[in-house]
Amino acid sequence: MAIIRRNDTDRGLVRNRGLDPFEMMQDLLRWDPFRELSRGVVGGTEVTNFIPAFEVKETKDSYVFKADLPGIKEDGLDISLTGNRLTISGQRQEEKKDEGDRHFVYERSFGSFSRSFTLPEGIDVDHVQAELKDGVLNVVVPKKPEVQPKRILVKGPGEGEKAKA
Repeated sequence: MAIIRRNDTDRGLVRNRGLDPFEMMQDLLRWDPFRELSRGVVGGTEVTNFIPAFEVKETKDSYVFKADLPGIKEDGLDISLTGNRLTISGQRQEEKKDEGDRHFVYERSFGSFSRSFTLPEGIDVDHVQAELKDGVLNVVVPKKPEVQPKRILVKGPGEGEKAKA
């Protein structure tokens, strides 16, 4: 809940900086209740599984999937499309640790991941493109031309014939 108070000098609204409902909602949307379940302890050290962040959007003519995959090479990725299900999986290998090394902070995560997305009908499976550049995966799934939205022109009364004077 936001606290709103009136400013007597200009009669405008001034928001109290302590409670911003939009910031609170973004914090809530970023919260992952399953993040704690993916943590484990190996050799007395807490480690987390590798769970890449995805962004999915629909444009006029395609669906675009972006994923942050730092440290993963093309040969470490598997992208498949079966029916209307797009699956992206891969693995980030843990770097070799020497026994003499002392780690003061070890927050990087490693391991396998797999994400599946169900696509709507009308995708063009023959023209799907994927590119991995600078640790960011871009997958573009185009729509078939017949399912892309078309603009319909609305005609007014008397349009197309001469107006009567």
